Amino acid sequence: MVVAEALAARLGVPLCTGCLTKVKQTPQLKDITDYAKRAEALKDAFTVAPEMTADKNLLLFDDLHGSGATVGHIVEVLKNQGRAKAVYLLTLTTK
Repeated sequence: MVVAEALAARLGVPLCTGCLTKVKQTPQLKDITDYAKRAEALKDAFTVAPEMTADKNLLLFDDLHGSGATVGHIVEVLKNQGRAKAVYLLTLTTK
């Protein structure tokens, strides 16, 4: 969170920590190697506040990018439920 806050301040853009909320416990995805099973585990795991995301360009900040299942699901939620105009991704590291 500290890096995201610093990045938002440096760029002069708002940081929305309440736009996306995890509403369902999921198993450790690092233990699930099959992409389809990861996607199933993520189903209905997140909710979005469309009043904060509709028609906006969003930067999704993630500390670790593995298979892309979580990010792919979150992007889908932000675009479909949150009606985001576009979603960009910034990750610090990969597996």
